[in-house]
Amino acid sequence: MKKSLVKGVALVAASVLGITGLSLAPANAATRSVVVVQETNTLSGLNTAIPGKNLVTNVDVLYPTGAGFTYWNNKAQLVRNTAFGTFKITKNEAHDFRVTYTIKKGLKWSDGTLITGQDLLLSHAISSSKWSVAAGMGDPSPADGSDATNKFDSAGYGGPYDDHTIADSYDLSDDNYSVTVKYDSFQPDWQIFGPGPTDVAALVALAKGKKTLQTARNNAAYKNLFEDAYYTSYDALPACDGPCADDADYQDALDARTAARALMTQVAKKWSTVWNITSVTSNTNPLLLISNGGFMIDTINSTSATLKRNPLASVSGAPKVTGNIDTFVFKFPASGSSFNDVAAAQALANKEIDAYSGAANAAVWSTLKANTAATTIQASSATYEHLDIRTGTANTGANPDCAATYTGPFAGESQRAKDLRHAFLLVVPRQLIANTYIGKVFDPNTTANSAVLQSNLVLTTEGSYTKQVAGLKTYVDEFSKSQTDRNALALALVRKYYPSAGVGTNNIDVSYLRSNAARRADINLQIKLEAAKVGFNVTNVGNGGWPNYLDCNDYDVADFAWSRSAISQTGNNANYITLGGNNGYGWSDSAVDSAFNVFEGALSATELVTAQVNAEKLLYSHYWSLPLYQWPGVASWNSDLKGVLYNPLNPNLVWNYWSWTY
Repeated sequence: MKKSLVKGVALVAASVLGITGLSLAPANAATRSVVVVQETNTLSGLNTAIPGKNLVTNVDVLYPTGAGFTYWNNKAQLVRNTAFGTFKITKNEAHDFRVTYTIKKGLKWSDGTLITGQDLLLSHAISSSKWSVAAGMGDPSPADGSDATNKFDSAGYGGPYDDHTIADSYDLSDDNYSVTVKYDSFQPDWQIFGPGPTDVAALVALAKGKKTLQTARNNAAYKNLFEDAYYTSYDALPACDGPCADDADYQDALDARTAARALMTQVAKKWSTVWNITSVTSNTNPLLLISNGGFMIDTINSTSATLKRNPLASVSGAPKVTGNIDTFVFKFPASGSSFNDVAAAQALANKEIDAYSGAANAAVWSTLKANTAATTIQASSATYEHLDIRTGTANTGANPDCAATYTGPFAGESQRAKDLRHAFLLVVPRQLIANTYIGKVFDPNTTANSAVLQSNLVLTTEGSYTKQVAGLKTYVDEFSKSQTDRNALALALVRKYYPSAGVGTNNIDVSYLRSNAARRADINLQIKLEAAKVGFNVTNVGNGGWPNYLDCNDYDVADFAWSRSAISQTGNNANYITLGGNNGYGWSDSAVDSAFNVFEGALSATELVTAQVNAEKLLYSHYWSLPLYQWPGVASWNSDLKGVLYNPLNPNLVWNYWSWTY
């Protein structure tokens, strides 16, 4: 199953929702082989490359079930996973940059099927618009702004990989163990653009309606079918003399391409839908659960997911499992339930759970610190809160339950729309929010101001943050004024269009998307109170299924957190460029696109800072998004559990699951 995008893109961060069903009793640490990890968000699916499913909990649960060419360690270093294979630059010319990836021979999926280069081909299909168009799967990124049509419902289209590859960019070696990827120029993030494995034999079996694991003979045949369909679906038809219907060679090629496209269409349908599940039982199709990680999914219910050791873990391509853990249990809230942070901290003290990481409040931090049987830390986190304003119709596949187009108060790029967006962002009480969810978490009596995040592109923990803020001085200064001054500026902007606007006039209705978490409700309420002073009427109703509505045209504003999974020069592109994979708000501006395209080239450290400042100035000028604060990383785990190393990148805890041991 596909575990992650080809690109290292940002993840929608966990929203604290609930803890239920804690049923494991404390056990003797010396004999334990089960580890229980508390998640703070609801599981929403098993394919994180589907729009709206790229969530922290989904990634955490799936991470131990897959392996590829690289992973990120707790020092934000990209590590080459030689247990799976190797890769290297094989050509570096002005308009021809190539990287070859070679899978280690003898590796097997959990059903015993060999892992081969054919299992890398799907990465290109779900990330290349040009392949999708040429293969008859539809255009996921139409240049003319018309509606996207693609059979693979992938969030991987758009961005630098898509921009710099063509349909025929994947060359499979004769021995089927290597793939060479061709780009039209050097790519600064080439190491994280690499393909990831997908069990294509299982996909073909699913496309054919199979409901049981297949024989080795069938799987070998299915791999060949997939390879042939992948390449044949975009083959150019031969020229024909006279009526093509009378040309046997032309008709043979047409028939072959038609059959190939039919199979790929069925594969696309299955890939896009069958892993959108939140329950796994003994009746679940085993083809959905094939793994090449150290673990594989055993069961999933409304409040937990249980992973068991992969029987072929030693030849799966995952790093060697050195710990004694046989079972991972991920606890998460049932959809729509409320979360009690203190209950989670107390559950850790009771050893009903073994590990927790999230956005703690003061009571939770106090409970965690009082637990002498746990290791508790506050560390750097690459997760940050932000608020986004919709400007146009969602381009990531608008939610069918929502309006087909966006016609709200912030629509378009007219001066009126910009002024109203500007006004709304000005009233956001960022300092109050940051103080509440940073400083007062660790010292409820503090009167010091916590750091407000001033950039959506560079985090406070990055070396270039100070330079970034200095380059954005005009905007930073305005948004750093007192609440009273900012409200006055906002009111002046609103009164350009609503002369009588003022306290409680409710001139402009704003539909606000948020989760049901207490923290989200509080942030929303504080914004609502300030916005009401300048004529905005903000809704204050949570949505338990908020991730599925990020591209909903019924909402004007949304707040959540991005959790970075990689360090990359082009990692923000998908958020802001027209038709970007994470752009669910209809944002589109040619100047913004051009500014972000600069990141796709080779840049010195100085040039990179300049490019980041230039790009973010444009973002601020459109008033699309406002950074709020960077999370303080909080984690705590059973002291009997060894090998846990907090990672600022996602996944924060289970990134090195193979080393965990009692």
